[in-house]
Amino acid sequence: MKEAAIGATALAAILAGGTVAAAAGEVERLAWLEGRWVGEKDGVATEEYWTAPLGGVLLGLHADVKGGRLRSWEFLRVDTTPEGTFYFASPRSAPPTPFKLVELGDKRAVFENPQHDFPRRILYWLDAAGALHARIEGPRGGHTAFEEWEWTKAAAPRGER
Repeated sequence: MKEAAIGATALAAILAGGTVAAAAGEVERLAWLEGRWVGEKDGVATEEYWTAPLGGVLLGLHADVKGGRLRSWEFLRVDTTPEGTFYFASPRSAPPTPFKLVELGDKRAVFENPQHDFPRRILYWLDAAGALHARIEGPRGGHTAFEEWEWTKAAAPRGER
């Protein structure tokens, strides 16, 4: 009986490891996010940086600048857990909020957290012209609201050439 329990535990550990390995493969499929992305909308300059997927993790940083002043920032991470692939958002260094990967296409990813207030969905996609888009959506003030960004790939940050 004890041997069966140990065997079941070992099998569960192996299967969980396989799940994490499969999720790490999902992170690798998001390599199209890598780079420095810049855009401007309504007088707000935005930048988003994504590292290469190393060790099953993508790291990102988002910054909004208006009138020469940093208005907001966010630390981002796409990582694997035994439950799958997650996008962790940490606006203004807040504790990370997890959003589970629910859709992964060739150049499109959708993450969701139905328990979060706003946003509940985070979408990224690369269009045919090579522009990166991001959209957040969810309930706000009794209706569905969204915010959207569009960036083009830029050279390395100033001073890193």
